[in-house]
Amino acid sequence: MNVLVTGASSPIGEQVVQRLLRDSRVAHILAVADKGVPFSIPENPRITLTEIKFKSQRQLHTLLFGLALKKSVQVVIHTSQAESANREGDSVHAHNVESLRALVKFSERHPTIRRLVIRSSGAVYQVQRDLPALISEDHPLNMAAGAPQWVRDRVEADFTACARMGLSTLQVVVLRMAEILASGCGSQMYDYLDSSLCLRPIGFDPMLNFLSLEDAAQAFQHATHTSEQGVFNIPGADTLPLTEVISLWGRPSVAMPEPGIYWMYKVRQHLRGGQFRYGMNRRRFHYPGILDGRRAMDVLRYVPSQSVSWPELKE
Repeated sequence: MNVLVTGASSPIGEQVVQRLLRDSRVAHILAVADKGVPFSIPENPRITLTEIKFKSQRQLHTLLFGLALKKSVQVVIHTSQAESANREGDSVHAHNVESLRALVKFSERHPTIRRLVIRSSGAVYQVQRDLPALISEDHPLNMAAGAPQWVRDRVEADFTACARMGLSTLQVVVLRMAEILASGCGSQMYDYLDSSLCLRPIGFDPMLNFLSLEDAAQAFQHATHTSEQGVFNIPGADTLPLTEVISLWGRPSVAMPEPGIYWMYKVRQHLRGGQFRYGMNRRRFHYPGILDGRRAMDVLRYVPSQSVSWPELKE
């Protein structure tokens, strides 16, 4: 089997490539880096490295019907996303959504590609008081018109992929992943914990779930080799309350009224360019929302096994 991995220069993409290299069922990997982002995996005869601008549909078409066709790629793993919540506009939308729409269209017409595995996010789900805390794949999505582009793009990309399931011979798999608590993965909580002091709302201590890079790569590997398609929640091995998350990261915390938290993080974003937005995370700081991974376990045989690398547990 030959596999194409997009976003191969990102932390999640590199982890996927490394895992596939250890998989004897994978003969060759076409690792596609985002233009201008260095690729740090050592050279290997089983890897062909190239880079493109993912917002360019012309470059994507050239890649698929050029190098990917030459390498007889059967499976595409799409991890490339604009990670920063501070980046907005048409260019970001082209990367997050239009490139995925083009990737699906081109893959359906491709003579060798038979399977497309797409990275989505648990952030596409709605979290609120009157909805179940354990989130299954049929849980309502966040359709709020006022949601930040970071969320809207992920919901639209998810819809785009799901709309093609069963309508062509291409097998489409969407992995709605728990938050990957690592640098360079678009994690709001990673940036939140990067502060010297973590502010939290008075009277709330919601349960949170986090995914390690190792388990994220494991999920992509399992989805590569199954013949099933559909949507799968991918939870992580760590489920714990917000206060314990802050403690394990080695940060002090202060509980305070919500309006103060909102404006303090607005000021931080303005002064330091921080990614964390309290408005985007407000509901998850009040109500629990944990991904139900039973379908992934039953169908993909995915079971999270690697904990996040907590700083306080390393000492």
